[in-house]
Amino acid sequence: MEIKNPFILNSSKVISNFFNPLVSLVIYFFYYSYKNYTWEEASKKFFPILLLLILPIALWIYRNVKKGNYTNMDVSNRKQRHSLYIFIIIATIIFLTVDYFLHKEIDWTILMLCILLILMQISNFYIKSSMHTSLNIYVAALFFAINPKIGIFWFLLAVLIGITRVILKRHSVKEVLSGGGIAIFVSLIYLIMVKAIIF
Repeated sequence: MEIKNPFILNSSKVISNFFNPLVSLVIYFFYYSYKNYTWEEASKKFFPILLLLILPIALWIYRNVKKGNYTNMDVSNRKQRHSLYIFIIIATIIFLTVDYFLHKEIDWTILMLCILLILMQISNFYIKSSMHTSLNIYVAALFFAINPKIGIFWFLLAVLIGITRVILKRHSVKEVLSGGGIAIFVSLIYLIMVKAIIF
């Protein structure tokens, strides 16, 4: 069923564009840093994420869109996503290596993100699972670990984001459910690990 209502279409575009995976992850990292670190500590933790993950991924997508390798910034084409996933996975592994060298501990948030992306890459051989839905559900789990109310809110937001992806015809319902299912699986493992570490 095609939705032609301009308000619904425009609202869906705004929600989908704003809550892309990179923006949602940045919002989480800012909130986590605000709750747990001084400004100096937050800078030391966040700048490597910014320099080794967020900026390279954003620039990679932008460059490939400009060169015509990717159709759009969402990288909606399933075949085009293969190189995107490979680049992001390599970037997360580089970050984890550098971060371990600097702090002598594993960043479980990024490690589980890497696992999520590997599973998304595997699924991409069969179905174009929704990255918007998947990563926002994972962000919901990250928030839930430190503030359950925000986590529940973000999960509901992730559901709404998934609906917008279908409305905008970026994904089918099956693709949104596939991305959501993978994210829920990884998120539950992450939350169980966090609980085990705390207790």
